[in-house]
Formats: sequence, C-alpha cells, structure tokens
Amino acid sequence: MRIERISAGTRGLTRLEVVVIVFGLVMLGLTLAPALASAKRKGCKIQCANNLSQVSFAFRIWESNHGESVQTAIPAATNRVPAPNAMDVLQAMSNELSTPYILYCPSDKRCRQALGFDKHLTASNVSYFVDMTADESILDGILAGDDNFEIGGTPIETGLWEISSNTPIAWSADRHKFCGNVAMADGSVQGFNNSMLRERLQSTNVTPMHLSIP
Repeated sequence: MRIERISAGTRGLTRLEVVVIVFGLVMLGLTLAPALASAKRKGCKIQCANNLSQVSFAFRIWESNHGESVQTAIPAATNRVPAPNAMDVLQAMSNELSTPYILYCPSDKRCRQALGFDKHLTASNVSYFVDMTADESILDGILAGDDNFEIGGTPIETGLWEISSNTPIAWSADRHKFCGNVAMADGSVQGFNNSMLRERLQSTNVTPMHLSIP
C-alpha cells in the first residue's frame, strides 16, 4: 500500500488562526467605518448642493418668464392655506423645477422623494425652506435652503417664521452636522455653519427673513 505525505502547505487553518483573521477583519472594519460614513455624508451634502443649485436656477427662470418674483405672483390667500407658503411657491414653479426629486436632500431622514407634482407633492417630500421675502434681483440674497432648524434648541415646526438678527436659530445635527446649504439669488449655493448663519442674520441688508418651513 502506497502512503502519500500531505504537504504542510495544504493543511487547513487552525482555530487560533481563524480567530486572528476574524479579529483583524473586525478591526479593519472599525477603522474604515468612520471614513466611509464621512465620505457618505460628504456625497449627500454635494448632492444637496446640486439640488439647491437647480432650485435657484428655477427661481431665476420664473422671474425671467413672468417678470416678477414667484412669491409676489401667488395670491395672498388660497383655499388651502391663509397665506402663501413654501408649497405654494414650489407648486407654482413646477414647470421650472421640472422634477420634484431636486426638492429632497438625501441626508433628510424624515423625507422621501415625490412621484410628481400636484397631489403627489407634500411637505414630506420637501427638505428645503423658502424665504418668502426673497428678491431674486438682490444677488447676495437667500432664496431657499436646508430647513432642519432649531430655535433655542427646539426644532421648528411647519409654518412661516420671522427670523431677525437676535433670533437664536441654528441648524441641528441632522443632515450636515450643524451646517446647511443655502441657495443664493446669484445662482450659487453656499454652505453655512451656525456661526456663519448668525453673522448673516446680523447683516441689516437681509433681515428680517420670513422662512416658510414645509
């Protein structure tokens, strides 16, 4: 009978070796997890900025086509609400916006993308506020932006809010880690942290703002 010697190179892993390999993979995962999470947040913030850039462009297209601000073109009262709000403005600009997808920030956990405008578009599909006193001709003015605000540490609710230089408003940790994207009238999108937001509100040229939160 012929006996063949099994090469040492073909033996299986020992239990200790398996434990060491698994431990190494776990440690590698723990090391990479923060970097992957940071990359995901950055990607969502970039997509959010791209969305708001298209929203800003829609405002300017509306003004060019109609010769007036979209806010002033909406009646002061409708059958649905006592005064114009963000949803009225966005519905009015549906042709300029083209798709409701751009009204959704991918970092907004409370919202989801809408299937379309009209009856399909609700506040649960919109991640952005609209400044109801914005003037598209004032190029450094704010038109819209992330709506995850807190006032005095309390999340603000749906409605129209007058924000002045002494209002203790700030972005929450949701979405962009105490920062927010804002669409400017000149077509740009700027990322503000809370310190920059407070400095902005202290400018007499832009206060008070009337933010409509969907």
